[in-house]
Amino acid sequence: MPQFPHLFTPLRLGSRTLVNRIVSSGHDTVMVHEGAITERLVAYHRARARGGVGLIVVQVAGVHESARYTSHVLMATDDRCIEGYAALAHAVHEYGTVVVGQLFHPGREVMESSDGTRPVALAPSSVPNERFRVMPRALSLAEIAEIVEGYAAAAHRLVRAGLDGVEVVASHGYLPAQFLDARANLRDDAYGGDLVRRGRFLADVLTSVRGRVGDAVVGLRVSVGDADPGGLDEAVVLDAVADLAGRGLVDYVSVTTGTSASLAGSDHIVPEMHFANGYTAPLSRRLKQRVAVPVLVAGRINQPQEAERLVRDGDADACVMTRALICDPELPRLAASGRSDDIRACVACNQACIGHFHAGYPISCIQHPETGRELQFEHLAPPARRRRVLVAGGGPAGLKAAAVAAARGHDVTLHEAHDRLGGQVLLAQRLPGREEFGGVATNLVAEARRAGVHVATRSTVDGTLVARERPDVVVVATGALPYRPPLEVLGEPAIYDAWEVLRGASPRQGHVAVVDWGGDWVGIGVARMLVARGQRVTLCVAGYAAGEALQQYVRDAMLSALARERVDVVTLVRPFGVDADTVYLQHVLTEELVRVEGVTATVLATGHAPRTDLATQLVDWDGEVVSVGDCLAPRTVEEAVLEGLRVGATL
Repeated sequence: MPQFPHLFTPLRLGSRTLVNRIVSSGHDTVMVHEGAITERLVAYHRARARGGVGLIVVQVAGVHESARYTSHVLMATDDRCIEGYAALAHAVHEYGTVVVGQLFHPGREVMESSDGTRPVALAPSSVPNERFRVMPRALSLAEIAEIVEGYAAAAHRLVRAGLDGVEVVASHGYLPAQFLDARANLRDDAYGGDLVRRGRFLADVLTSVRGRVGDAVVGLRVSVGDADPGGLDEAVVLDAVADLAGRGLVDYVSVTTGTSASLAGSDHIVPEMHFANGYTAPLSRRLKQRVAVPVLVAGRINQPQEAERLVRDGDADACVMTRALICDPELPRLAASGRSDDIRACVACNQACIGHFHAGYPISCIQHPETGRELQFEHLAPPARRRRVLVAGGGPAGLKAAAVAAARGHDVTLHEAHDRLGGQVLLAQRLPGREEFGGVATNLVAEARRAGVHVATRSTVDGTLVARERPDVVVVATGALPYRPPLEVLGEPAIYDAWEVLRGASPRQGHVAVVDWGGDWVGIGVARMLVARGQRVTLCVAGYAAGEALQQYVRDAMLSALARERVDVVTLVRPFGVDADTVYLQHVLTEELVRVEGVTATVLATGHAPRTDLATQLVDWDGEVVSVGDCLAPRTVEEAVLEGLRVGATL
């Protein structure tokens, strides 16, 4: 009997049939050039089709010039888009995957322009959003008609290009949702007032699209509730969608939650790891009880067993597993063949997927940097000569370098000084709310072992070992150690570094000051860990806010936890001294003295210094030496794994 009998049964969406119920939903990849599909984007989706996904929904495409919500949005406003969509459709159809394209207008949810100026945003009414602080102009009736026609014309182009259909985006507080929302739609004409009139815009859009695309698939994406007290009511969405589906205007509905309009609501667009797996299932179940068409659901579904359960229990007909497929494009094929233990599970860190998008860079994955770089790394050639490779260090950089080099055919031995592989990931997973991050180590270790890497733990590499082993190449991946800034210390105050606390050191009960230089997960996490142990904590950060270096949705989760746990936060300070009961800080802008008094201990989360001792020992060695990861320069797991990939691919 197959392991996932419900997940791997066909599903009919209108005129098309999916081979399974795994979906890659529309998500901006930042792989667009001047509004058009690129070879890089085609390769990205080809990899997921090859991996066996049933349905690919291509990222949002603007349907009107006013829909340019970022500088890198895909556009479908003229026939120039057809060539790129045709190439993408051909690449995906080769593997039997159904593909549809999203049709989009952001309304007031405009993030940026192409030249740095603030664009004109259009919406049902002049009601601002909270997150981007955009005040829109109310649409005229003529502009509404023009945008409705834009949806239909764009849909026609995508189907002409060979896509199986289109998906109208009415989720996350974008333009159709703004029309539905009585708080955002204050109109008193045919498009405002009661629910029927507020729903007219979306009904007009779907009617026009349906009339233009023939028997192609027409889908609808909605947020069932905005997860925000000022957002669109769940009941309004359920009633509106039930009406539209009952009129035969949609072939499926894709359910999510949240809104782009507020910080708290936007966190649900790409929920980070503190959200429960499949937490949106009750929402899709409620909609499924109201409509006869298939219902898809998204919401932290990162393993096939979770998707199987949701389909089996009737919560949804198919499951959106977008980040899971970013992390492992082969997930469907592995699950279908009984190899689910080999799947590289997403940990919802949000760093290189949505984090890259928010920073304006092509998306990738910290665990699988091949994602987004398929043209470079999808097909790695075997080496011209098989070499003996010694990797010093079993953290993320060393594990990835070893795995890729071994997979290409080299003889690779990895030495780790400690008894467990994983490096700093093993510390990160000890932080409150970050437990799932340990999956990064689990996945990288599994990848190395599958590739045939020989592993020696409790083995410290030095010049003597290298001379004895006589490898052709040494990959130095020895990581970093906590950095302690120079401080004036009076008496014998209790001072710890973050690693000591993570490893179990327990400062005396009382008031602990945590000094945070990096603005990342370390300072916040240690502060929360100490609060959980009963300590009063003051978090002293060098930036404008705690968690400043984190992706927004992750930062929001951290900051909300700090607020709930009553952690005091002092911003814009650097440390310069500690005595028995006081931490002395300097305001980074005014240079004024700031004291945190009555402390029983100080914890330093002040970054890391590279471990370069092995690389220094090997300066005169006659073999090849390559340094990767934190020993090259302390950064994050993303850079470590990417450098490991690059080294393993070029040895």
